[in-house]
Amino acid sequence: MMKRNTIQCSLVLEAVRKLQCHATADEIYEAIVRDHPTISRGTVYRNLQRLTEMDQIRKREVPGGADRYDHLCHDHYHLKCTRCGRLFDVDMEYMTDLENSIKNTRGFQFTGHDIIFRGICPECQQ
Repeated sequence: MMKRNTIQCSLVLEAVRKLQCHATADEIYEAIVRDHPTISRGTVYRNLQRLTEMDQIRKREVPGGADRYDHLCHDHYHLKCTRCGRLFDVDMEYMTDLENSIKNTRGFQFTGHDIIFRGICPECQQ
């Protein structure tokens, strides 16, 4: 069954693409509500989930922090600033065969991997 594209869904997708900062759901909501004060937080959350399921955006689970939403849907790595918590894309080739170097002593069937490097961004260094 094909879901129809709603105005709210388009607003959420547009906000994620415009922000391009690996925004949290709350940051996306805040960006939308400025111009569309009647949109609810629940509507934004539902449409983020829907867009993730449709592979229009990617949800990035950040250990110790809020989930973030990425406008880039291809596999790539990230860098998290340990001071401000922002997430950045890493300019490096994605290692598709990384799982092959794991000693699979537990019998897992690997489906992929996410790597988040840590560091201090230029703004926080100043």
